[in-house]
Amino acid sequence: MIQETIVTTQDIAGKTHIAPMGIHVAGDEFIILPFRPSTTLDNILATKIAVINYTDDVRVFAGCVTGRTDWPLEKAKKIDGRFLTDSLSHCEVKLTHVDDDPVRPKLFCHAVHRVNHAPFKGFNRAQFAVLEAAILFSRINRLPAKKIHTELEYLHIGFNKTAGPKERQAWSWVTQAIEQKLRGL
Repeated sequence: MIQETIVTTQDIAGKTHIAPMGIHVAGDEFIILPFRPSTTLDNILATKIAVINYTDDVRVFAGCVTGRTDWPLEKAKKIDGRFLTDSLSHCEVKLTHVDDDPVRPKLFCHAVHRVNHAPFKGFNRAQFAVLEAAILFSRINRLPAKKIHTELEYLHIGFNKTAGPKERQAWSWVTQAIEQKLRGL
């Protein structure tokens, strides 16, 4: 199963990096698959740790892909890392082994500590739409502009029916970034 999460890592100097990432989950094992080049990849290889954050605030996903990475953090409990203050839960992980690949290595990690911070109250269609739009933006150099526009039109239907203020802000960030990028291609 793939879960859309926010992965926080640190470099050897202690600087935190925040990145949205779909990770594979199997019990207490997590597989993180960053594309090269990747700060997340470099940090995990250097420190052997990461924090997987679960949040329903899609502004974090849209914000990270559009350059807004200043989100409040707190110190992790069992590893020398940071987690998102407003996450619903987080899982601190340690790297166990790597299946190297020139494009997308597989980083196998094991959970060492899990914390629930707040109840999950469910998703709405607008949150899904923002996540998908953020993913489209992250693949903008690999997809035709027509496909991106078609997907955004479809996503906007559900978005328009269910969005609240946070989702509207996130949608604005990511759709503006998409249009700006497409104009520059």
